[in-house]
Amino acid sequence: MASEERAAKMADRIREIVAKRLEKGLRDPRLGFVTITDVRMTGDLQHASIFYTVYGTDEERADSAAALTAATGMLRTEVGKHLSVRLTPSLEFIPDAIPENAAAIDALLREAAERDAAAHELASHAQYAGDEDPYVKPREDDEDDEDEDEQS
Repeated sequence: MASEERAAKMADRIREIVAKRLEKGLRDPRLGFVTITDVRMTGDLQHASIFYTVYGTDEERADSAAALTAATGMLRTEVGKHLSVRLTPSLEFIPDAIPENAAAIDALLREAAERDAAAHELASHAQYAGDEDPYVKPREDDEDDEDEDEQS
């Protein structure tokens, strides 16, 4: 079991290597504008999960996923050349859900703001159901009676 620091360093290095190779370009025309967002290593440093996003439509995302799957062997060879480790980790490309999650959070925040505005609008026209001050207060003549009782 490798230390977490070593796994993190290796993950960062793999991210750099794969990103630079994708920046140079692959011969696959299906590959779109791919961004490597994160790399996670297993504890034994034998497997790297590479998270990526693709800018474009759903069809472009599917094409880019197929291109990355087809280029996995070549990219693993590239990683093996640049890493000084005995065993090159296997690579797995996983589409990152960051854009979808961000869109869902934006929609929820927008809905919450609309509900807050509607509640604020209702509150501005609201009236009290009973008296404005519902607490019972002693009457003035009751106070006079109490003052007389105290003096006696």
